[in-house]
Amino acid sequence: MITLLPGREKSLLRLHPWVFSGAIDKVTGNPKLGETVKILDSKGNFLAWAAYSPHSQIRARIWSFNENEKIDKKFFTNRIERATLAVAPYNANAYRVANAENDFLPGCVIDYYAGYLSVQLLSAGWEIHRQTLVECLKEFFPDCKGIIERSDSDVRIKEGLEPLSQILAGDVPEEPVAIEENGLKILVDLRKGHKTGYYLDQRNSRKRIGELAGGKNVLNCFCYTGGFGLFAAAGGAKSVRQVDVSSPALELAKRNAELNNLTTPIDYIEADVFAYLRKCRDKGETFDLIILDPPKFAESVSQVEKAAKGYKDINLLAIKLLAPGGMLATFSCSGHISPELFQKIVADAALDAKRPLRILESFRQAQDHPVLSSFPEGMYLKGLLAAM
Repeated sequence: MITLLPGREKSLLRLHPWVFSGAIDKVTGNPKLGETVKILDSKGNFLAWAAYSPHSQIRARIWSFNENEKIDKKFFTNRIERATLAVAPYNANAYRVANAENDFLPGCVIDYYAGYLSVQLLSAGWEIHRQTLVECLKEFFPDCKGIIERSDSDVRIKEGLEPLSQILAGDVPEEPVAIEENGLKILVDLRKGHKTGYYLDQRNSRKRIGELAGGKNVLNCFCYTGGFGLFAAAGGAKSVRQVDVSSPALELAKRNAELNNLTTPIDYIEADVFAYLRKCRDKGETFDLIILDPPKFAESVSQVEKAAKGYKDINLLAIKLLAPGGMLATFSCSGHISPELFQKIVADAALDAKRPLRILESFRQAQDHPVLSSFPEGMYLKGLLAAM
């Protein structure tokens, strides 16, 4: 049982799903890692049931605000059902089934890839309820060929857990699995790919790039397995240049282009993007459309200032490479960088480049990555489409 300090119950009364260590007055008993505990306010009133994490700054993650609810298989069945009903209309063979706190399953991400499920369990509660979750998923996806856990993330270290990757049910092939996205086939490496295998959250943005790319020379930075570049090529781009530091990612990007019989000339550059953009600047190269989709620069609040400098540097370099009338699609997946701060960073970069931009559109994560209204941290992906 956890009792909060006076006044520290306000966030839970607003249905925020986290309890930070600094809000706790006392812990009664000796709850184990992942154990379900009762959260009380300073007067002893019930607030929530939560999974206990003794090593994390987020000391407890809320399962339920209903005192009469039991955290058992029925509970998880109901949560999975609610999440799957929300994504049912998308009629895709690759989508997010459950989006962690935003789908009332704290620390749990579940993605569906053409008959396979890839799961990330990033918080302590799942160390106790992992098998129950697997049983629920088998019932909801009876034709599922295999379930893989891709909890090989440093986020688990903050929870006092080791990064972990394992097969939970059935089998998952060593070779990449082909999914379909807005008319294109994409190979996804479920065993070794980033996160759960692919970035499904950028589905809508990739489609939009395809709509904009016709006749343009396109530079796709941090391309991973080539998604934005593939849609640009399919959309009639004059040329596409895919840049990433990972050789395996670029090899899969090449295979994706071959799989879709794309005829647009595509170059694959293995390089650090910051260094490569400087090289292009020094050579006087320009591009009609540049995509910046870097990895997360800010893992915590303490890293925001450093991350902001990184985002400004890379946007400044890209803006200088834009041809007259060129367009920049720039993104941040750092949840600690707000949309307002990100827009300011891009505006400052344009000012320093002496090339003012017009912001045409905003991007966000796809619809199967919902944001809980009481959990603004769930809105992590933001992007801007800007033009000279």
